[in-house]
Amino acid sequence: MSVQKDRGAVGPVLVLAAAVLWGTVGPAQALAAVPMAPAALGGWRLLAGGLVLGAFTIRPARLRGLTGRAVLRPLLVCALSTALYQAAFLSSVPRTGAALATVVALGTAPAATGLCARWVGGERLTAAWAVCTAAAIAGCVLLLAPGGSAVDPLGLLLAVTAGACYGHYTVYAKQLSSAGRAADLPAISAVTLLLGSLPLLPWVITGSGSASGHGGSALALIGWLGAATTAAAYWLFTSGLTRVRATTAGTLSLAEPLAAALIGVLALHEHLSATAWAGCALILAGTAAACVPTSSPAVSPSASPDTVRSTAAQPARDAA
Repeated sequence: MSVQKDRGAVGPVLVLAAAVLWGTVGPAQALAAVPMAPAALGGWRLLAGGLVLGAFTIRPARLRGLTGRAVLRPLLVCALSTALYQAAFLSSVPRTGAALATVVALGTAPAATGLCARWVGGERLTAAWAVCTAAAIAGCVLLLAPGGSAVDPLGLLLAVTAGACYGHYTVYAKQLSSAGRAADLPAISAVTLLLGSLPLLPWVITGSGSASGHGGSALALIGWLGAATTAAAYWLFTSGLTRVRATTAGTLSLAEPLAAALIGVLALHEHLSATAWAGCALILAGTAAACVPTSSPAVSPSASPDTVRSTAAQPARDAA
């Protein structure tokens, strides 16, 4: 990865655009007010997004070698993490609000990533990770403090679960990029989305009937979540990662919870007390601390890009 590319404006703009799109997932769900089971909505999002992204990126040559042991295991873990993230995050939004659900899920993700990296790859836990973890825990405590925002404990737990799924996805997605698949990440993203939709198909089939009376709103919501916040956002992010350093991408990704919080407060009239705002600030500060670059040897122009948050999202990514 060349320094010249890292200094260009294209990469940061692509990553920032993806983060902003991901930040609209919770608010879009709240604005549409479609009575659909969260797992069903998550399944529709993954299925629609995977089909759209796959139509533009999947080619037989790009999928060769996905059945190898070094690739198959992390691929399946990424798919399962994506499915669980959707169910947990979209279930958290109605309970905690779009702003807090996104902030908690994304704020706890760095701590979950550090623990998973330590467990899976034996990576040393850094001081930045310790700061991030302490800030995230303190922020969650403030969110539940008496006199603060009326946060549903189960909703908060679901948001934290989503953050844990994001951490697992990040670590195993990095294994995919380390296996020489960095150039194929958009296509691999489509595969993980489609595989991730499979565990949610029972809810897609049985949990979508309640939305029959909201046909137009349901289709608009699925269309936005699938085409914009999934297919387009994943393509933007994976394309941007080839032009910026991982630390830059991580910092720009803070636009996701910020976008969700601003939309939740301004458009959905969600109320956050001063204590809740302090909790949000601590969670975001911890996330920012994890993105501070550390001194390291210069990267060779021929080196592969470090895709710490390779296909995201979102959860998701993904949503997230």
